[in-house]
Amino acid sequence: MDSEAFIKAVNNIVEEKNISKDIVFEAMELALATAYKKNFNSKTNVRVDINRETGEIKVYSYLVVVPEIDEGDETTDEEGNVIEIPPKINLDAQILLEDAQEIVPGIQVGETIEKEVTPKDFGRVAAGTAKQVVMQKIREAEKESIVAEFANKQDEMMVGLVAMEDQRNYYIDLGRTRGILPKSELIPDEEIKMGSSIKVYVSKVEAGPKGPVILLSRKHYGFVKRLFESEIPEIADGTIAIYGVAREPGLRSKIAVASTDERVDAIGACIGEKGSRIASILKELNGEKVDLIAYSEDPTEYIKNALSPAKDAIVNILDPMKKEALAIVNDENLSLAIGKKGSNVKLASRLTKYKIDVKTLNQVTEEGNNE
Repeated sequence: MDSEAFIKAVNNIVEEKNISKDIVFEAMELALATAYKKNFNSKTNVRVDINRETGEIKVYSYLVVVPEIDEGDETTDEEGNVIEIPPKINLDAQILLEDAQEIVPGIQVGETIEKEVTPKDFGRVAAGTAKQVVMQKIREAEKESIVAEFANKQDEMMVGLVAMEDQRNYYIDLGRTRGILPKSELIPDEEIKMGSSIKVYVSKVEAGPKGPVILLSRKHYGFVKRLFESEIPEIADGTIAIYGVAREPGLRSKIAVASTDERVDAIGACIGEKGSRIASILKELNGEKVDLIAYSEDPTEYIKNALSPAKDAIVNILDPMKKEALAIVNDENLSLAIGKKGSNVKLASRLTKYKIDVKTLNQVTEEGNNE
């Protein structure tokens, strides 16, 4: 490969893999130094220099000027085993000060003597040997680049394509890599079609032994929050603030909102004209119910709102330190306040951070009489 073709190949790799040109050159220089030692000279005191502009490759042997030759040392561990301590500078690369000054008068300890030793056919011999090492370095750099790219995507929503499926997971094409969407993280009863576009919440990004691991979810409460942010412009621009989200995937979500502009109705803006805005969110949630809750700094008002669709609850804060509250409702609203298998009151408790006990006035009266 001539120098011009070499530089072109590097530029193609850099552009295709989106990694630093310096990383590619450094990997190649390391690989070519290894190839030289293997094919021409087993000594360790060589370095390879690649001109970043022309692609010209040169090999240099070098000697480091030392006051005395360091051959290493040895010590023993607690069990008496001998441990060899290698020299700080490779033995091949050391030259005594007096010998160095015969070659370069006035040279000092710590300076180096270099000599070009590039073989005539080095490019041909080295190319094949270096390829495997270079590709390994490129793969490592590519993994790091992808992890860095997706690190700030954690807790965000992304759109990908359903690319593969196995017994436990779907694999979602996110561009430069694929994310893992466990089937356990799907909304209950939803069907996923291969090749279809899908919205996913990035729950975790980490570096794995074979590359970045990007875990995805559609069950996470953050998925609902990001859906509202993407569908409701007033939330995206800060006119409406989200104060909390509680979710029972497939059943019901509660999202607390408040307007920062008194002219804007937070709940009305989220619903949209004739329900147009909330409809697209509900469709994405596979029919999961969504309660829009008016946030209030007054905990009694907030808890009352959070018990929706139950109405007319009377809320008493029993212990503000332990965050315990009693909600009294009429008989007609009792089942609505508690919800199926207690789901509504559990979500209201999760949303408001209060332990809420729901009772009817008759139940409270009976308990008072029994005391």
